[in-house]
Amino acid sequence: MFKAHAVPVPSDSVLAPRYVGANLLDAFAIRLPPGANDDLEGLARAGLERQAWWIRALTRMRDAIMAPVGVKSSRAVGAAAAARGPVIGFFPLLSQSAGELVLGEDDRHLDFRVALLLRAGATDGRELVVVTVVHCHNWLGRTYLAVIAPFHRVIARASLEQAARAVRG
Repeated sequence: MFKAHAVPVPSDSVLAPRYVGANLLDAFAIRLPPGANDDLEGLARAGLERQAWWIRALTRMRDAIMAPVGVKSSRAVGAAAAARGPVIGFFPLLSQSAGELVLGEDDRHLDFRVALLLRAGATDGRELVVVTVVHCHNWLGRTYLAVIAPFHRVIARASLEQAARAVRG
């Protein structure tokens, strides 16, 4: 089985200008199996729309805990985004090119962006990279981020592994 692992943040991502001053900045990658296609949107959907039960449970818990302080639920983010355009999971699709897809949302407590990059020509084959950049606006954003950051890292790796499993078939 292919395992996701931490990698340096890619300097050629469209998110690179957002790296400066980020409260959270990380990147993870997974090698894709031979023969996996180049459908970046399909890979993103496989990783973000078919999540494990424990990720769905954590998301529901997050929504319930954050509702009293006025933070948008994942369902509300997805519904509002769907009214404006395409959504992957509950994340608004902000931009897409042949090699990179960007999702994200701005809220009163923080702004986040997630980029998925398809890297061809790696020494051991192609890989899928996920980059996350978060900028907090206030104490609520910083507190929220401190609590969810460890979960985020596990979820990011698990989502990459789900995408790789899906293309392996």
